[in-house]
Amino acid sequence: MTLKLLVEVSPQELLVSLAELQNHLLGYVKSMSLKCVVDLGIPTAIHRRGGTATLADIATDTKVHPAKLADLQRVMELLSVSGIFSTTAAEDGGAVLYGLTTTCRFLVGWRNLSPMVPFLANPLVVSSFFSMPDWLRSEPAPAGAGSLFELAHGCSQWEMGSKDAEFSGALNNSRAADNQLFLEVIIFDKGRIFRGMNSLVDVGAGKGEGTKIIAAAFPRIKCTVMDLPHIVGQDADGTGHDNLQFIAGDMFQSIPSADAVVLKNVLHDWGHDDCVKILQRCKEAIPARNVGGKVIIIDMVRGSANGDRKITEMEAIQNMYMMYTNGVERDESEWKRIFSDAGFSDNYKIMPVLGPYSVIEIYP
Repeated sequence: MTLKLLVEVSPQELLVSLAELQNHLLGYVKSMSLKCVVDLGIPTAIHRRGGTATLADIATDTKVHPAKLADLQRVMELLSVSGIFSTTAAEDGGAVLYGLTTTCRFLVGWRNLSPMVPFLANPLVVSSFFSMPDWLRSEPAPAGAGSLFELAHGCSQWEMGSKDAEFSGALNNSRAADNQLFLEVIIFDKGRIFRGMNSLVDVGAGKGEGTKIIAAAFPRIKCTVMDLPHIVGQDADGTGHDNLQFIAGDMFQSIPSADAVVLKNVLHDWGHDDCVKILQRCKEAIPARNVGGKVIIIDMVRGSANGDRKITEMEAIQNMYMMYTNGVERDESEWKRIFSDAGFSDNYKIMPVLGPYSVIEIYP
């Protein structure tokens, strides 16, 4: 930094800039701290105590060693100032009470996103980004290959899932938690999109946890879960749903016929050309629009932030994260080009559910 800049910038501006840099440099500490408290079960422990707990209570409930109480306090302090936990002084002047913020409540209860943490902070995922400089300097690989994950581990994420049971479990549990929560929100807010149809195929739906929510809400719809053999062949269970079945298959080859095809967080894993191929198979599987044929895409549509820095940053981070599998988060113009190239009508519908998280209907 030049002497001139030091003179021109106030000490407070320098401090804020330095803090911003430190927050970027050590941002991974927040992620690892969050993974730590989820692994220990701290949000659940606080929830079971009625929503607040002292540090001693948390340590007891999660079996933290008494000699590590001061270290646990550092973890809780970081996640409190960063918005995961709240802190309040006890009325009797005693120990601080830690509580659950609205953000933290996504990590507790029946429908929660805590299973996403072990996957998103998984060493195989995180270490993929260590290869980014080499990846950016390298010649582009053939379509559908050469991702950051492949450069780091010698195989694609999907291949890793077929041979590493622990990684596959983390991936599937993460997808299940996300699918369950958002399908419930979608059915509550946009449930009309499923009305009037007799059948649907949920492609890339894992163990079908999200599909089960559709099947329960609309028992007259015959629901089919389609995913790779090593996924639907491992303990896929439709118990309690007479209108739910599982089929192993490859969405690039063919998709079973149905009134509608559902693609939830599938297309963002793939580049433009692969998305076109997937949608072409979808188009072959559904009837004409005048008899109800459609594809329901549940995915991010970037550009809804309206000046909100946190939402804009979240969209950019999510888009950057998808790069590890050669995926991408798209704005409306990018989606429109895919729909057109796949032979779908340009009369599509985008229905925001939570900001950029949207339901898109496209028609043959």
